[in-house]
Amino acid sequence: MEQQPLISFRAAGKRYPNGTHALQDITLDIAPGEFVSVIGPSGSGKSTLLRLINRLITATEGEVLVDGKDMARLRGAALREQRRKVGMIFQNYNLVYRLSVLQNALHGRLAHLGGIRGLLGLYPEADKRRAFDLLVSLGLGSFGYVRAGELSGGQKQRVGIARAIMQDPKILLCDEPIASLDPASAKTIMDTLRDETRRRGLACLVNLHQLDVARSYSTRIIGLRKGRLVFDGTPTELDAAAVTRIYGAEGAPVEHTEETHEDVQDLASRRAG
Repeated sequence: MEQQPLISFRAAGKRYPNGTHALQDITLDIAPGEFVSVIGPSGSGKSTLLRLINRLITATEGEVLVDGKDMARLRGAALREQRRKVGMIFQNYNLVYRLSVLQNALHGRLAHLGGIRGLLGLYPEADKRRAFDLLVSLGLGSFGYVRAGELSGGQKQRVGIARAIMQDPKILLCDEPIASLDPASAKTIMDTLRDETRRRGLACLVNLHQLDVARSYSTRIIGLRKGRLVFDGTPTELDAAAVTRIYGAEGAPVEHTEETHEDVQDLASRRAG
């Protein structure tokens, strides 16, 4: 039996009052367990696509359905309930730096508390134990009571992932989660996102600029150009022609390479000689 999509775009678009068309005529389905990289030039609509899913912005054309419900039609408690299904991971982490790592991870439970308990951050002991166990699994067990502001970039992003997972989402949206990280930290974050997606049967969408990373981790790649969907396929289908279709004559972003310091020095010496 075919799975119902967790996310469905039906001729969806976003036009701003000044006439700018950020997205046009997007139609696609995303199922549980899919790890989808969204690529394209700056300004192609990648962030807009993600923000339509949890209705940080609202589609002006077509429909965006999450778990079968049209997000634009939801209000109040119904919208809050639907948003709980969508965890968000940001490029700039969006942590509360004066609070501990554990407290930041527990923020993923706020929408589940409600009322005065949510306002005061009165988390059940079961949530605290679960958050700590999750931090341990992410390699942050010894940092639970450290202020989030004292962490490295890669550690902060893992806290952001822990917070999103604590939300018990069905969907993870990751807006350029490795853009500010060194290659080793970026690998750790991408490994974590892929592993959590598989383990929990989530649908994960990741905005990326690195084509080599998209090819390595994705089950599917979506390419946007000037607000339109111009590629939707597997990593092996992302050939040179597809890259040109997405990025045009200006070409794709520079791929990350694994050159060592010695490699670079050797190359420089050979060029000088």
